[in-house]
Amino acid sequence: MESDIMTMDEVAEYLKLKLKTAYALAARGNIPGFKVGGSWRFRRSEIERWIRQQEKQMKTG
Repeated sequence: MESDIMTMDEVAEYLKLKLKTAYALAARGNIPGFKVGGSWRFRRSEIERWIRQQEKQMKTG
């Protein structure tokens, strides 16, 4: 069973980003995530929702 929780490495791969870029986006709050014991974690469902919002913004300008 695939977990809804993703690590920083997994979210960077999922979004096709360099790890450093993913860290910067998370630190600025540009992508939805949270820290557990100092390590970033991301809900796949929240990342997918964020992607849909980004797509919607691109369409509306």
